[in-house]
Amino acid sequence: MEWLQILLLAITQGLTEFLPVSSSAHLVLVPKLFGFEDQGLIFDIAIHFGSLFAVIFYLRKQIWLISGDFFQSLTPQGKKTDNSQLGWMIIIATLPIVFIGLIFKGLMETDLRSAPIIASASIGFGLLLWFADYSAKRKNNEYSIHWKQALMIGFAQALAIIPGTSRSGITITAALMLGLTRRAAARFSFLLSIPTILMSGALVALDLIKETPSMNWGDLISGVILSFIAASLCIHFFMQYIEKTGMLPFVIYRILLGVVILWVVI
Repeated sequence: MEWLQILLLAITQGLTEFLPVSSSAHLVLVPKLFGFEDQGLIFDIAIHFGSLFAVIFYLRKQIWLISGDFFQSLTPQGKKTDNSQLGWMIIIATLPIVFIGLIFKGLMETDLRSAPIIASASIGFGLLLWFADYSAKRKNNEYSIHWKQALMIGFAQALAIIPGTSRSGITITAALMLGLTRRAAARFSFLLSIPTILMSGALVALDLIKETPSMNWGDLISGVILSFIAASLCIHFFMQYIEKTGMLPFVIYRILLGVVILWVVI
C-alpha cells in the first residue's frame, strides 16, 4: 500500500469510528475517490484495533471501576453496585451481535459491502438518528439501563453488520430513544464498542491470517498507530461538544455522504 493510502484510511477510520457517520462507508469511499485499490478486510481490521485502543485509553478510569466492581460482585461477599450493574448491561447488550454476526458473517464480508447498500443505510439510519435526537427526553445516564433496554441497544447494534449503518450511530440512536442524555448514550456506545470490536475483529482476522500467507506488518502497524491518534482526538472533542451540537450536523453529513457514494458509483 502507498503511504498516502495508509495515512488517509487510518485517519478516516479514527475520525469516523465513534462519530455516528459510519466508518465502513468512508473506508469504501476513500479508495474510490483517490483511485486506490481496495485495501481489503485485514487492513480495515487493523485500523479498527487502533480505534479500539483509543477508546480503552479514553475510558480507562471508568473501565477500571466497572471491571473491579463487576468481578468483586461475583464473589460471595461481593456487593452489587452501579458499576457492576453496568458491566452486566454491557455483556447483555453484546450478546445479539455475537449470534447475529456469526450467522451473517459471510454476507458481511462480501455482499453487504456494495455501494448502494452502504449509501442507503447511511441516509436511512441517519434520518432515524435525527428523529431519535429530536424526540428524545434525554434525562438518564448509562447507569439507569436495565436488561431489557440493554438487549434493545444490543439488537440495534446488530444492524451495524450492514455497512453504512454506523455501529456508534445506531447504538446512540437506540440509547437516545430510551431516554439517555447524549453524553450518556455516547459513553454506553463507546463501552459497548470494546467487546464488539475485539471479538468481531479477532474472529475475522484469524480467518484472514490463515488464508493470507504474507502480510505487510509495517503497513498494518502504521495504520494502527495513526488510527489510534485520530480516534483519540475525535473522542475527546466529540464528548466535549456533543450536548451543544446535537446530532443534526451528523445527520446532514450522512445524507450528503450517501448521495456522494451513489454519485461516485453510478
